[in-house]
Amino acid sequence: MIRPANIAAIGNEIAIAWEDGTETFIPMEKLRAASPSAENTGERDLLGKVYGGTDQTDFSGVTVRTWRMMGGYAVQFDFSDGHCTGIYPYDFLRTLGA
Repeated sequence: MIRPANIAAIGNEIAIAWEDGTETFIPMEKLRAASPSAENTGERDLLGKVYGGTDQTDFSGVTVRTWRMMGGYAVQFDFSDGHCTGIYPYDFLRTLGA
């Protein structure tokens, strides 16, 4: 698993420098819209039925206030709209920035 060597907020993007020397730039609004949290995507029961979640796709003006590393596998971001429950695995972040 390739891990972030450094994360920075640059303008309206999150820049991630990876250990392998590559860089990823993700617009903050896109990062918020793609949050893998239950608040965003809902929760599935044993039969696959989804409860909750949101249809909202426009997060114009939402910025990242801060972030923290979660173990050795993910990053959790705090957004200006109060959202802070999404945990973004490293491979998901690399895919988002592709």
